[in-house]
Amino acid sequence: MSDTLRRTPLHALHLELGAKMVPFAGYDMPVQYPLGVMKEHLHTRAAAGLFDVSHMGQVIVRAEGGYDAAALTLEALVPVDILGLGEGRQRYGVFTNEAGGIGDDLMIAHRDDHLFVVVNAACKEADIAHMRAGMPGCEVEEITDRALLALQGPRAEAVLSALVPDVRNMRFMDVAVLDSDYGELWISRSGYTGEDGFEVSVANENAEALARALLANDEVEPIGLGARDSLRLEAGLCLYGHDIDSTTTPVEAALAWAIQKLRRNGGARAGGFPGADVVLEQLESGASRRRVGLRPEGRAPMREGTELYAREEGGAPLGRVTSGAFGPTIGAPMSMGYVPSEMAETGTMLYGEVRGKRMPVKVAKMPFTPANFKR
Repeated sequence: MSDTLRRTPLHALHLELGAKMVPFAGYDMPVQYPLGVMKEHLHTRAAAGLFDVSHMGQVIVRAEGGYDAAALTLEALVPVDILGLGEGRQRYGVFTNEAGGIGDDLMIAHRDDHLFVVVNAACKEADIAHMRAGMPGCEVEEITDRALLALQGPRAEAVLSALVPDVRNMRFMDVAVLDSDYGELWISRSGYTGEDGFEVSVANENAEALARALLANDEVEPIGLGARDSLRLEAGLCLYGHDIDSTTTPVEAALAWAIQKLRRNGGARAGGFPGADVVLEQLESGASRRRVGLRPEGRAPMREGTELYAREEGGAPLGRVTSGAFGPTIGAPMSMGYVPSEMAETGTMLYGEVRGKRMPVKVAKMPFTPANFKR
């Protein structure tokens, strides 16, 4: 099977480091290293973890009219204020479909006279085709000669600034193009763990050297997909294809914060994106269901697909778990899923059916562990 999977520029390094490799989004990716998922997770929270995220899609969008023209054209595909995004800043967004569902989530950056967009690995071909079809007058270029690394954790700044001093001046959601001994680096101060950290785009031929330089620091350990998943779940962050998909709207998914006022009813550029009638109505009147955090009682996680009930016995399922795992930082199981809006209040007691038995689970606030971004 591995012969049919794509490999990132760090594939040989993963094998050298003893990674257990698994298929993920068409790539042969490290799920864990000899340290193990639990210790990898805790190390990232305590110091710094290095992730290979080169499978993600990196895209540059240019228009003849410069940044403003490209931004306005992309606004026809996302319910996000991109025109108002300051240079050197990035913003989270979602592609919507005509039913208001989410086609993918993405990061959108204003870099000089163009947009730099990062999309999910499993969706990147479809996303790039969607942008090319829906952004007339724009050049949509997939970047295939650069790897993408993520350095996450409270020691990330100290580690990366030893190689690239100017990252100290960056704040959360800043982007910068900086020179280094590893060539030109495209850096954002963001990530997928809830911790401070950076995502670094580096030329393929320099990726391994940069990774080795970072791993040479005692504060850094390589981290696989297993801990990446538990870290993002503790941070209350969505995984596309699980917690959000083409059948969930941004309002249902508790992502209304990502829709700025001027794209809402009464705003200067209200609507104009696919499914706007559905999404704007839900913003005004609410959605019938909502993504919530869930804290199962006991030690056993409630995994994806677990059906949720209002009572310990009887009745039909009212929702389901979309992600679930044990949270090493909180020392307890955690899940997220969808429930009717009237059952979404923090503290509401529900029951999840695990191996034929209904177990108690409470609706909980997210994130499960506080974010540590540098504001």
